[in-house]
Amino acid sequence: MKLSVLIPVYNEEKTVLDVIRRVRACGVPELELIVVNDCSRDGTRRLLDALPPSPDLIIVHHPHNQGKGAAIRTAQARVTGDVAVIQDADLEYDPEEFPRLLMPIAEGRADAVFGSRFSGSEIRVDTCWHYLGNKLLTLTSNVCSNLWLTDMETCYKMIRADLFKSFRLECNRFGIEPELTAKLARTHCRIYELPIAYHARGFDEGKKIGWKDGVAAFWYIFKYNFLA
Repeated sequence: MKLSVLIPVYNEEKTVLDVIRRVRACGVPELELIVVNDCSRDGTRRLLDALPPSPDLIIVHHPHNQGKGAAIRTAQARVTGDVAVIQDADLEYDPEEFPRLLMPIAEGRADAVFGSRFSGSEIRVDTCWHYLGNKLLTLTSNVCSNLWLTDMETCYKMIRADLFKSFRLECNRFGIEPELTAKLARTHCRIYELPIAYHARGFDEGKKIGWKDGVAAFWYIFKYNFLA
């Protein structure tokens, strides 16, 4: 079973090569890496362009910065695997989780698997406000979608590729998380949730999501569960 790993990248010169290395070493035998550089202003493009050509690696450069959701749309159009998953380029999430997340789909028990950061696995202690914000967004999403998730905002949403490619994604920034969750819920597909390790980083370490994205997420939860 081929796994397509979608890697949106923006100003991640310190970690992007390590992410690619760790994805390749994750233990899934057949991989496709789709890296979308969202017009990084640091040395990210130089590092990516210096990589040797490889059949498992697709690199796309956006001509101007558009946001994580736009980068995922670009990657979505290039998916050729059986299953798709998003991997942030900042090493908060560990690709070693992929074989375990893939198992319910490979066994035919699930159509999508969410990796939950708040289900008892090892995590780096995050700030109180970031944690409470995630919990409030997840609760709001659960009420609107009639799912019961512990972590709607997780990056690790592993989805059957045919289902993932059927979605007409719209959000350009971090609203992609509630959008994907709502669209999955509306298909009434089989969703599993498994605990994952999480190594949170602070804004001084390059974290990009802010309070404005959190406020916008409430609108996207309502929009994609009831209007779109």
